[in-house]
Parts: sequence; structure tokens; C-alpha cells
Amino acid sequence: MTTVQTAGAVSGAAAEWLAIDWQSVNRNVRRLQVRIVQAWKAGRWNKVKALQHLLTCSYSGKVLAVRRVTENAGKKTSGVDGEIWDTPEKKAQAVHVLKRNGYRAQPLRRVYIPKKSDSKTMRPLGIPTMKDRAMQALHLLALAPVGETIADPNSYGFREQRSCADAIEQCYLALRSANTQWVLEGDIKACFDTISKDWLLTHIPMDKVILEKWLTAGYMDKHVLHETTDGTPQGGIISPALANCALDGLERILKDKYPTGRALKSFGGLCPSVNFIRYADDFVITGRTKELLEGEVKPIVMQFLQERGLELSPTKTVITHVEKGFDFLGQNVRRYPNGRLFTKPSKKNVKTFLAGIRTTIKAALGMSAADLIEELNPKVRGWANYTSAHK
Repeated sequence: MTTVQTAGAVSGAAAEWLAIDWQSVNRNVRRLQVRIVQAWKAGRWNKVKALQHLLTCSYSGKVLAVRRVTENAGKKTSGVDGEIWDTPEKKAQAVHVLKRNGYRAQPLRRVYIPKKSDSKTMRPLGIPTMKDRAMQALHLLALAPVGETIADPNSYGFREQRSCADAIEQCYLALRSANTQWVLEGDIKACFDTISKDWLLTHIPMDKVILEKWLTAGYMDKHVLHETTDGTPQGGIISPALANCALDGLERILKDKYPTGRALKSFGGLCPSVNFIRYADDFVITGRTKELLEGEVKPIVMQFLQERGLELSPTKTVITHVEKGFDFLGQNVRRYPNGRLFTKPSKKNVKTFLAGIRTTIKAALGMSAADLIEELNPKVRGWANYTSAHK
């Protein structure tokens, strides 16, 4: 009798998941997100919190969160508990365990992956459990509307309807004027690992209790539990949004001091040509002179970052003349002596891509030509699409 009831319960859970009206779910979540933005713009902070709470407790928000973590690239990767949600039954049951009361974030499972800039160097990555990922996705639904409202205009990383191509296009628009001669290439040292926990808890417009649980969850490395004192849960769904919220505001500070297209008496009656373009923790700032970027703009950036527990990398942060060219997001941007401004794949990007192609070909010994072509095509097509989008 018990076996029949269990089988029936599992079948019912699967039917519940398969019967979800996703169009209605998306509409319900979207309606609440619009109300959150309206309340934020009206300065009704308590209303914002109430609506965020309503969204994170709603059935529509929970099923969307579960759907996101079970249909993305990491859906088969488990956390420290070894659990994955790979069936309709498990997905339906997961929806009902996403509750604020009694929630406790588990430590991240630390793994090491090659750095993009140097494949021989490994960087740490934390993998949350499926439940923690779903809770992050759920609260991201409530944070994203506010994050988009307060975001810098020229911030392009990890935002909907924005891409690397948009950031490169903005670089082109900022540098096409002959007055814009110099570029500050900014690189934040270990951004995700060193953001101040106190700053995040004070300024991030979301449930502080839940946020603190994520920030203090720690991580497991070789079966040893380590505490975390600063930084965001790198590898978590909400980490890019937290980093964006921390870095938003710098462009507005620069625009207030150096308005676009306006000549300043303090700058000899000339236009300083200061423009800011950021993608995640990488950014460039343009300027008319090297002295302006070195003596005025860079100290502003350093002070802004210091308040958030961050600092510029002294070796990777450089000031470059636009005629020498600079690399940004895998592209090289340069103004040539004839005055023409061009963007093309950087030498480093091309070298990395070709190295990957060689590795694939060498590993294909004994494979038929048709199978090798089938394996190479997505790589070649993807790289070509990415680079051609910036021309």
C-alpha cells in the first residue's frame, strides 16, 4: 500500500511540473518586477522590500528559479551534497523547499579551472548546491529590476539585452573624436574575491539575512571547510549582479565632474573627453591627455574602489595612447596614422583560439574527417560570430 502511494506521489509531482503554464508564470513575475521598479523610482523603499518579498515567496518566482538552474550549462554539476535535479519529480519537489524560514546556505564546493589569460594557471571556482543556486536565482529575480534601474549607462557585463559587441561599439563611438587621445585600461585585482562584505550588506537592495548567509557560507576544498570573510560566492548565479551593483556609480561620478561634450574652464576651456565603458570588472576610461587620466581620473577610481574593499591591479592597469592600440574583451582597438579607427581580434585572442583548434585536431587521431569537421564547426562558427559582431 505504501509503495503505491509513493509511486502516485512521484507521478503527481511530475504532472505538476509538466503542467506549468510558463507564459503565465513569466507574466506574473514580470508584473511584480515592473511594480518594484515603479516603487523604487518613487522612493518608496518599504514598498520595494514588500514587493521583493512577495516575489521571492510566489509560486511563479520559485518555478522560474528552479527552471533556470535545471536548464543551464551547470545543470549536471552538483555541490557539496552531490544532489542534482534531473527529473520532473525532483524539480516539482524542489519548488516547495525554497523557503526563507529555516534556510541555511551550504558551503561551496571548490574546484580549479584554467584561467582564460593563462591556461597553465588555475583559478578557484565555487560551486553552490542546487538548492542554493535556486535560492540565488529566486532572489535575483527581485534584485535585477533595481539593479537595472541604478546601473551605469555604459555597463555591459551580465545584463539582459547587452553584450561584448555593445561595449566595443561604445568604445568606437567614444574614440572616433580626434580629441580623445588616451585610454586608461582598468583591471580590478581579484574583484569577486575581495569585495567588502560589510559594503554589500549595507548597500545591496535585497534581503540582508539571505545575502549574509551566502557571503558567510564558506567553501569546501579537499574535504576541509574554509571560512569566507569577504567577496561574493564566485560561481553563484547572483555573483555577477552583486559585483555590478558594487561597481555601478563610478560612471555617474565621472560624468558629474567631466560632463560629456562640455568644455571646462579648469581644463583650459577644452573638452576633457572622458568616457567610461565597463564589462563586468574590466573597464576603459578615455581622456584627452595622459596627465588628466593619471593625475585626476585614476585617483577618483581608486577612491571609489577603496570604499568597496577593492583596488586596481598595478601591473594590468595602464594608460595607453589610442594610436598604439589596446586590447579589450578579446578585441584590439586602435587609431591608425591615417586617422581611421579599427577594431579587430587581438593577437592574444587569435593565439588562444588557434591553440584550441590544434588541441582538438591532435586529439582526433583516428577520427573520420566528417566527425572532425562536425566537432570543429561549432568552435569556428562561434569564434567567427563573436569577432565579426565587433566590426
